[in-house]
Amino acid sequence: MDWVGVGLRGPHIEPWLSQRPAMGFVEVHAENYFLPDGGARHWLHAVREHHPISLHAVGLGLGSAAGLDARHLAQLAELSQAIDPIRVSDHACFCRAQVTGALTVHGADLLPIAFTDASWRIMAGHIAHVQDTLRRPLLIENLSAYLRHADDAWEETDFLNQLCQHTGCQLLVDLNNLVVNALNWSHPHGDADDREAAAAQVACQWADRIDPAHVGQIHLAGHRQPQAHQLVIDDHSQAVNPSVWAVYQHVLPRWGARPTLVEWDVDLPPLDVLLAQAHTAAHLVANTAAPA
Repeated sequence: MDWVGVGLRGPHIEPWLSQRPAMGFVEVHAENYFLPDGGARHWLHAVREHHPISLHAVGLGLGSAAGLDARHLAQLAELSQAIDPIRVSDHACFCRAQVTGALTVHGADLLPIAFTDASWRIMAGHIAHVQDTLRRPLLIENLSAYLRHADDAWEETDFLNQLCQHTGCQLLVDLNNLVVNALNWSHPHGDADDREAAAAQVACQWADRIDPAHVGQIHLAGHRQPQAHQLVIDDHSQAVNPSVWAVYQHVLPRWGARPTLVEWDVDLPPLDVLLAQAHTAAHLVANTAAPA
């Protein structure tokens, strides 16, 4: 289980501390633990005594033309120093923008960036600044996006590969996001299972364009199986879909074993159900030949 972890959410913390399951690591949303003297930070230190922790941030807004929030970054740096995580990650998105004069607002969402030269320069500069502040490499997650920009000039995979090459960051590749995007943008036909299978093929093609040397972590999650002509939401409310497992089995022999996290954020199941998902991932890693 060294390669596999789970996203640890509040309702699971007490049973987690009671069971102390054999797990490679746990991942938490960093912003939930910014308050140094709060009860949440107390629980996090208790978890850290037995398991390595990966910090997954959702608020940096690395692609925001309005710039980074210095206070937010300082809080992330303080938490990182206190916890000494094995990884720190955030998303290839923007969330901050100037709306009236000099007023900068936070969109409270992960909003899709344009894949343009200007956007790339903003992202690269912000990643470099965050890495200098944290004194560690940052992992960047690909986004589930529900709109595209008309001025996109880069393929997403080229955009991300070049970010890694230029800044020394790594990628957190969310395979569920790839499948959700394929369902929403490729509009595969057939029944629900056929659409999922076709989306998995598109996701595998995306993954094949990523340099394996840049992949630092993988996310697995579930989404509600789509109805025809309906938008698919990346809600992390289900067990990992068969289509996402299929993409995982595709990338493992190409990328090799990578730290892999199972996310479940909505309609949380009993902890044992989540752990069973992690054991499935561990089984696949153990039974996959390393890349040549």
